[in-house]
Amino acid sequence: MRIARVWMIGCGNMGGAMLRQWIARGTLAADSVDVVNRADRLLPAGVRQARDLPAGALPDAVVLAMKPQQLDDVAARFADRLAGVPVLLSILAGVEEAALARRFRAGGVLRAMPNLPVGIGKGVVALDTSRDDPAMRRAVATLMAPLGLVEWVAPAQFDAVTALAGSGPAFLYRFIDALAAAGVAQGLPADQAQRLALATVEGAGLLASAADVGPGELAERVASPGGSTRKGLDVLDADGALTVLLTETIAAATRSNAEMAAAARA
Repeated sequence: MRIARVWMIGCGNMGGAMLRQWIARGTLAADSVDVVNRADRLLPAGVRQARDLPAGALPDAVVLAMKPQQLDDVAARFADRLAGVPVLLSILAGVEEAALARRFRAGGVLRAMPNLPVGIGKGVVALDTSRDDPAMRRAVATLMAPLGLVEWVAPAQFDAVTALAGSGPAFLYRFIDALAAAGVAQGLPADQAQRLALATVEGAGLLASAADVGPGELAERVASPGGSTRKGLDVLDADGALTVLLTETIAAATRSNAEMAAAARA
């Protein structure tokens, strides 16, 4: 099984990032993709976009990439037309496989949770399906591979993965801003502090991904006894301050995903 012909329903920031990377990497040909949007967007040359699904045979896969709140409207308009599509792939946060399967009749229904760095091939894509079809799973994983790290996730963990990896870039952007602001508080010019913070996070992330030890050990290697790094880590580590903050952050996002899932079940 190979996914070469795709229809996308919705193509906003995330869907567009995925599409551009697929075409840039040669995973999909531009003229093999049709996009249904409520209004035209700037898409790669050769991609067709319209307000309705194209005529003719069904594609290899349909990607649902609109807002989760539009699910029922999209199902009412397109479910009959899409009946029998081999693969229905949803990137809708908080919408479970069962909720999708009730609305669409497809050979296989899969959930995917990408994050925004998929647009440069450095993202994370979590996948889940109850369908025991190795060929379909391989085809979807192959489609997603150019986007970054691909992980199969248990259904019960999907909300947590969505919070960690899907929302994680936004949390990191806040951290970068805070790191830069802390530099400004110590007298650095704002533009310079932001450049330094961005470069520091980029380099540290690349080093951590290539290291043969975990990030915690890397932090210890940077921090010499009694040194300035150790003094800063003492603040972050006091009463587990950073871990507590991030645990609460991920928990809040996870709860929100679970609430959206409950709404989609109704």
